[in-house]
Amino acid sequence: MAAEHPEAAKQLSVVAENVGSHLQELSRDTEEYVLAEIPELRGDATLIKIMQATIAENSATLLHVFENDIPLDKIEGPAAAREYARRLAQRDIPISTLIRAHRLGHWRFLQWCLDELNRQDADLDLSTATTRRMLQVAFGYNDRVTEHVVVVYQQERDHWLLSRTAARAARVRDILTEKDVDLNWAEPALGYRLRQNHLGLVAWLPTLTDGGEGLARLHRITNEIAQKLDCPARPLFVPRDAILSWAWLPLGSHGDVPWKQVSDVVEHSDPSVHVCAGRVGYGIEGFRSTHRQATRTQELAAVASPVPQFTNFSHVGPIALMATNVGDMRTWVWGVLGPLAVDDENSARLRETVQIFLGTGCSYTATASAQILHKNTVQYRIRKAEEILGYSVQQGHIDLEVSLLAVEYLGSTLLRTSPA
Repeated sequence: MAAEHPEAAKQLSVVAENVGSHLQELSRDTEEYVLAEIPELRGDATLIKIMQATIAENSATLLHVFENDIPLDKIEGPAAAREYARRLAQRDIPISTLIRAHRLGHWRFLQWCLDELNRQDADLDLSTATTRRMLQVAFGYNDRVTEHVVVVYQQERDHWLLSRTAARAARVRDILTEKDVDLNWAEPALGYRLRQNHLGLVAWLPTLTDGGEGLARLHRITNEIAQKLDCPARPLFVPRDAILSWAWLPLGSHGDVPWKQVSDVVEHSDPSVHVCAGRVGYGIEGFRSTHRQATRTQELAAVASPVPQFTNFSHVGPIALMATNVGDMRTWVWGVLGPLAVDDENSARLRETVQIFLGTGCSYTATASAQILHKNTVQYRIRKAEEILGYSVQQGHIDLEVSLLAVEYLGSTLLRTSPA
């Protein structure tokens, strides 16, 4: 990179001094620009006042850096910017909106500075060098401030969710444990209608993240699933701790759930989040049952290896109900699968073929189509599996199918490392 022009810092200082004499006008123009571009930030007088202070403080601080050549590592983010991030988090305004507001405000500020530099009528080399220095310092400053306010937003979001839902969580526990509940009291207290279909969810993160944004991520994926299912109202979201949440999705009169679509939402949204779902249930009893099923499914998923990102009770119900003692289940699976319960590639291939074979009603043709194999290959694998099992696949149909389903979800947790 070419050496910096010796006069660039001085020229930038002049630009900053001249722009600073119009700071109030600059702040007002930036505020109008941001509000015009982001409609969701309008209408709240308190938020607008804090945004005004944020713009003024950011502009004054960066002009001060330009004018006095202050190293960025000596600069703290403005207090107003931190408060603005907290207020947006409390109002459930997405973090993407906060980042966009900073980006647009930064761009408007630079327009003022570039216009002023153009008025200085410096020679081309000096103007180019000053522009390069301006952009380097300005983007470095904005990067530091944005990174800081994102952390503040995420921490406040989690804190706000915990505080706001503490009383709601107590009411939910009462509904889950008490037999007689006055729905006319419970529904307004929860802000959620119980006389409808519900889908219970349990969502969690494996560990607490450094940014402290765990609950915000769980809340976000819950809302994304609700949107995919066209829920007529907001989900009931109840944090259990910093990395675990319960939720109920209001389905109204609908009872069908496109599980593949829900799975796609989870898998494409956040790779660190795990979600388990119960069956759809109606009314207060359905509210309880779908939650119990989701928690049982979560207990099953938590001991799987690897842990699946999405699991629904409808698919693993028998395994979830059996999974109260994994040691006993492992012994039972070994008894059913025998030497086929080995954690190696060949056994896995045979188990998959047998599972599909049973699921297709013991059709060689359908199994071959599902696995994109020749029919003779399927027949060979089934014969090989039966030799290892010591009995006919069709003879051990029910126990064998449940055992294979258990291994599918719990993986190496249930398998041997060797045939012995």
